[in-house]
Amino acid sequence: MTTTSWVPVTEGSDFPVTNLPYGVFTPEGGSARVGAAIGEYVLDLAAALDDAVFAQPSLNAFLAQGRPRWQQVRARITELLTDEAHRELVEPALHRIDEVRLSLPFEVADYVDFYASEYHASNIGRMFRPDSPPLMPNWKHLPVGYHGRAGTVVGSGEPVVRPCGQRKPPQDAEPTFGPSQRLDIEAEVGFVVGTPSSMGTRVSTDEFAEHVFGVCLVNDWSARDIQGWEYVPLGPFLGKSFATSVSPWIVPLDALEPARVATPPQEPEPLDYLREQQSWALDLALEVRLNDEVVSRPPFDTLYWSPAQQLAHMTVNGASLRTGDLYASGTVSGPEPDQRGSLIELSWNGHDPVKLDDGSQRVFLEDDDTVTIRATAPGIEGTRIGFGEVTGTVHPARES
Repeated sequence: MTTTSWVPVTEGSDFPVTNLPYGVFTPEGGSARVGAAIGEYVLDLAAALDDAVFAQPSLNAFLAQGRPRWQQVRARITELLTDEAHRELVEPALHRIDEVRLSLPFEVADYVDFYASEYHASNIGRMFRPDSPPLMPNWKHLPVGYHGRAGTVVGSGEPVVRPCGQRKPPQDAEPTFGPSQRLDIEAEVGFVVGTPSSMGTRVSTDEFAEHVFGVCLVNDWSARDIQGWEYVPLGPFLGKSFATSVSPWIVPLDALEPARVATPPQEPEPLDYLREQQSWALDLALEVRLNDEVVSRPPFDTLYWSPAQQLAHMTVNGASLRTGDLYASGTVSGPEPDQRGSLIELSWNGHDPVKLDDGSQRVFLEDDDTVTIRATAPGIEGTRIGFGEVTGTVHPARES
């Protein structure tokens, strides 16, 4: 595959021709449609390919066409952007990314959030169960997760309103109601399902690439005080369901083939349905910025449970997949203090506040704070590809 496009691509760009992520954009005076990012531009696929499936305000119709079609379209886009002979035809379909509006790239059917980082789960266990083993007994036998709320998955840049709810600090006798005082982030990686499955059937780890179209970045905002009071005995609910931000670009799995690495050793050996013939663990380097200052660099390749294992577990009971399903990894954290993907870990539940360059410090998020998550990965032919960014700014609570 050639790594050179006739479209100018700045060195270090997230979007070389070896990437070609998909998103939804609205040009000035036009309607929302599907495009592919190349350098500082987005290619209008409806115009370039003369295909009405891309003249829609979401990727879902294209996602539903399945892997052979995904590969065919990727090959054609690559040809159009690398062969100078196509320049005259294609150039009018290019729009500068900074001159269009990007939006949530797909209609979310269902949303599942996992808890797949051993480092994150162990950190949380040590904080809140210091006299017990950090991991619960089931954790190394199955990918723990919960079914989230698809309707509050939002696009990058959408405001995040501080949620209100019940909170009960340990020292208080009764719960009170009000804005969350412990608003947090969770740096995660998301997987977007294209090909559905039938109710009552299982999807094996080997079928991961036949069903999952691509990968995005996720910030699963969390209200730790609301969550801490409500989560026993049923788990996350209002402390999680107020906003989950997703990046505007979906990187196709085919672009991430060079980023595949072995899943970390798993002991005890997983049950049969969770075993992998070939791993889909990924070497992704995340970066978390708080008010434009890097506070963490979580490594995704340390994740204990791979995305293929997560998909297999999600369907082993016969639950069906639908086009537009999104599932996320859970907070990505590494073994080092500066690799933790949430403020509750970075500040160790408030005992070690995060110090910023302006002299301020954070335990949890304040109003007007902006959080941005980026990531890069090895690309084809030695290139480096990126995911763009998912960003959100905290707005004050609406108390009535």
